[in-house]
Amino acid sequence: MAGVNKVILVGNLGADPEVKHLDGDKVVANLRLATTEAYKDKTGNRIENTEWHDLELWDGQARIAEQYLRKGSQIFVEGKIKSDTWQDDQGNNRKRVKIRVLSFTMLGGRPDGASGGAPQSGGNYGQQPSNVSAPSTVSEGGQEEDDLPF
Repeated sequence: MAGVNKVILVGNLGADPEVKHLDGDKVVANLRLATTEAYKDKTGNRIENTEWHDLELWDGQARIAEQYLRKGSQIFVEGKIKSDTWQDDQGNNRKRVKIRVLSFTMLGGRPDGASGGAPQSGGNYGQQPSNVSAPSTVSEGGQEEDDLPF
């Protein structure tokens, strides 16, 4: 039986993307995504639990992330879990788990300082101003896909 390795996340970036331009016109972007869930405990107190996820984007996606994503940006991510193992300088075995992004959708408005047009005033990432089009999805090939049927 074949396995399934699929991750779906919606969250906010904890920092601007860290982008590296490699040999052969390859580009990689690393992002930190926070997902927060809230619930009430038995006594009625509101509890928030935040998880941090390391994301890895390549080539076209990385270029789009570099241009448009900033700290606080809200994104919807689809990807798969990938783990790296290595030995550190002291000979200890180390392991890092990250999400290899297959596609992502930018949600909300443009954060302040993002390229590609006038920045949104007020920095309210949860509301989409009227001059910003519907969210677009970026697939692994780096091509933007919109939700319009034409």
